This record gives sequence, structure tokens and C-alpha cells, in this order.
Amino acid sequence: MSTLLSSLKILDFSTLLPGPFASMILADLGADVLRVESPTRPDLVRDLSSKIEGGSRIHATLNRSKHSIGLNLKHPDAVKIVQQLVRKYDIVLEQFRPGVMKKLGLDYETLCKYNPALIYCSLTGYGQTGPYRNRAGHDLNYLALSGVSNYSRRKNESPVPLGVQVADVAGGSYHVVMGILAAVIQRQQTGDGQAIDISMADAMFSMNVFDGAVWLNGGPAAEPESTWLNGGTIYDYYQTQDERWLSVSSLEPQFLAALLKAMDLPESLQDTPLSSPNAQKRLKTILRKRFLERTWTEWESAFVDCDACVELVLNFTEAMKHPHFAARGMLTEVRESDGSIQKQIASPFKFSTATLEYRHTGAELGEQTDLVLKELGYNMQEIEKLKNTQVCAGSNMNELGSK
Repeated sequence: MSTLLSSLKILDFSTLLPGPFASMILADLGADVLRVESPTRPDLVRDLSSKIEGGSRIHATLNRSKHSIGLNLKHPDAVKIVQQLVRKYDIVLEQFRPGVMKKLGLDYETLCKYNPALIYCSLTGYGQTGPYRNRAGHDLNYLALSGVSNYSRRKNESPVPLGVQVADVAGGSYHVVMGILAAVIQRQQTGDGQAIDISMADAMFSMNVFDGAVWLNGGPAAEPESTWLNGGTIYDYYQTQDERWLSVSSLEPQFLAALLKAMDLPESLQDTPLSSPNAQKRLKTILRKRFLERTWTEWESAFVDCDACVELVLNFTEAMKHPHFAARGMLTEVRESDGSIQKQIASPFKFSTATLEYRHTGAELGEQTDLVLKELGYNMQEIEKLKNTQVCAGSNMNELGSK
């Protein structure tokens, strides 16, 4: 069994979540990822320590299988090192605001002179162009600007901050991976590299595909609880007698029939038209009352063998212990530098002829600096001089690729 992306070598300048999550996906699939980190402004995720000993488990997960070199990019000698690296690491991922990499002399136009086949992906909140290009933002802002927050709420109620970063990951990380792999395929065909501009706000806006298609062709705008999927139909959450919740998405006739049967409700309700808001509202009222008559575990028993698109709303601990995810191998163990084992959430990818390898947890800042520079031809005297002049930081005498 081989890894899929072992031929890819990625220079990762990103921090926090969106970029590192993207390069984690690529590293899980076998890519060689070298993080370029600032010795003076370390990644804030390193400080997101959990309530257990051992440092930031978030960082250890997001940066598994990656190596780290500590470079002060404001120093000309550090820029020269990057220029050498792009001859070998022919994919760059950066997450600075537009113009920052150009000021450093590390923009696409400059670096592609050292490697015309360079693929250079820039991930930002609002993109490299447009009136918002230099504006600061976070996940919540991209959801808000795209219109998603407004119609993803109850009528006359506030939007609710989500527990996971949809715009950062679905909008940012996944689109980075898709963009890079698309550029790799074209490079295989033509030999040419290119620059990629990924905007998290753009990506979230593109996810308005259902309701955007309706509005752009003369239909009504999406409002809270007005569509099939935001509470305008029986597709919703329902509270039980003991104040737990179930999710119901029994939209198709066969699933609605199964739902009604499991709940001992009249078969005649199967004829409730999906296109009639008033009829759907009446059916929702019936379902709400019925769900309140039993406890969460009683409904669990009622739906355990029922193919009705009904699932329990689990709390976090229940989800982490759920047998389905265990059976699917969604929890894994990754080796730390001291040889101990850390539990992590695994990659969701499954392949028939390839395997995923979690080589080690996230590296210390600059852990492979010495080794990377040695591979570029620097001797120890030159490396120590670079450290003394604060061009670079960190060292590790283990072999590159091990930990």
C-alpha cells in the first residue's frame, strides 16, 4: 500500500486553522509538508493548551506529519533560504494578508523565477482583489457576509455561533486542497505552475447554491425558516420529554412513511405536501407534541432499526464514543517525539489501494531547521552563524522524516 501524494513537497507559511488544516489533509495523504514559522511570532495555536498536560493537543493534531523550520522572513538571508527551498518544495501555501509576501520578496512573481513549475496558493478571508481584500475577518464574519448566518436561524431570533468553523474549513481548507490538486494535475499535463487565490468569503458565498439559484432566476430570497433545509419543513430538530433532541430529515415519501409508522401517527399524514408551508407547519406541530411524549432513549429504541433519516442529537462525549466512528477508524493514535502515543481524530479518507500514515504529532518550532539547511548545502558553522544573526531558529539532530 502506498501513500497517494508522496511526490508533493509543500512549503507551508500558514498559521491558526484554515491553512494548517489544509496542509494536514495533504500530509495525511502522504505529502511532504515543511512549515516555515516565525521565531518571534509563533503560531497562536501553539498556545491553545488543553486542560491536560502535554502542550497544545490542537497544534499536535493540525500539524501532524509536518516538519518545521524557524525563519525570520524579515531578514534577507532568510528570504534567500526560501528561494532555495522553492526549487525543492514546489508548492507554496501562504495565509498572509494581500501584499505581505510581496513586501518580503516572497510573492509568486518573485519565487516562480526560481521555479517556473511553482504552485503558489494564497488563502485569505476576502481574496487578493476587491474592496475587502485588506479587511480583517474570522469564520463568523464570512458566514455573515455571505448571507448564510441570516437565513440559518429561527424567525425573530439571533443567529447562533457554530461550534465548528465552517467557513475556515469547508470554505478555506477544503478549497485550498482542491485548488492545489487541480493545479498539480495541470502541471503534470503542461509543466507549468500557477498562482491560486482562495477567499473564504467567496467559498461561503458559493455554498448558497440552492437558494442562490432560486433568487438569481426570479424566485424569493431565503429567509429564516423559509426553505426545505432551514426549518421551513419538517426537516428540523425536535425536543423529547427529557429535554434531549432528535434530528428529523424525513423529506422523501418513503422516509416520511417510516417516520409516521415509528411514531404511531396516522398514515394519512404521508400526503402532507412538501411545497405547502402551512401543511408542513401543521405536521411539525404534530411531530413536536408527539416527540415530547417520550424520552430520548425511548425514541432511540423506536428508531434503532427504522430507515427514516432520524438520528439522535449526541453530546460531544457521546459522539466521540459512538461505535460507528470507532468502526470507521475515525480515532487514531499518533507517536510523539518522546515515543509516547497521543490519541487524535483520524482522516476521513478511505482508499482501496492506498494507505494514510500519521508519522508523528506536530513538530516543535524549528525542530528540523538544522536538517533542512544541511540538505540545502549549509555546514554547521554557517548554520550557527545564521542562528546567531537571528535569521533562523531551532534544531533537531534526528533524521528528517523521523521523530
